Amino acid sequence: MILTGRQIEAAVDAAEIVIHPFDPSRMNPNSYNYTLGRQLKFAEGDLDARREVTWHSTTIGYEGYLLVPGQLYLASTAEVIGSDTYVTSLIGRSSLGRLGLFVQVTADLGHQGAVHCWTLELTVVQPLRVVPGMPLGQVSFWTTTGSVTAYEGMYGQTSSPTPFWPPSLA
Repeated sequence: MILTGRQIEAAVDAAEIVIHPFDPSRMNPNSYNYTLGRQLKFAEGDLDARREVTWHSTTIGYEGYLLVPGQLYLASTAEVIGSDTYVTSLIGRSSLGRLGLFVQVTADLGHQGAVHCWTLELTVVQPLRVVPGMPLGQVSFWTTTGSVTAYEGMYGQTSSPTPFWPPSLA
């Protein structure tokens, strides 16, 4: 079951959910608005899922960064988010979707036990300027049933935008 905004805030107060920094004004009925961090990564040219990709990094300045169509960007949440008790789910904000920004194109489900700044997949249908600290999406928290296995994969060990690492094809 999904936690309500009041349950999320109580779980933050009880240290069952980490959202740092936490701003109570960003609470919603069933989620919390997370914001865009300052780091951005992108790759140029064709991507090949069988090979390592060269990613370029930039820091988004206060003037913002213009995202362009046809480009995949990796960013991260400004907040450290996660829980050993609940499962996270990150989605984009509908208001930004109406501007043509897609956030978390495929990887919206987090893992119980992963607490870090989350890598975000961004793509746009028309040029759109983004700025650090802008509300970018919503995170919700879900209860689990059954025995819990904490996530120990590589994506839970970093707080910077983390690109795909190709599996061994040997």
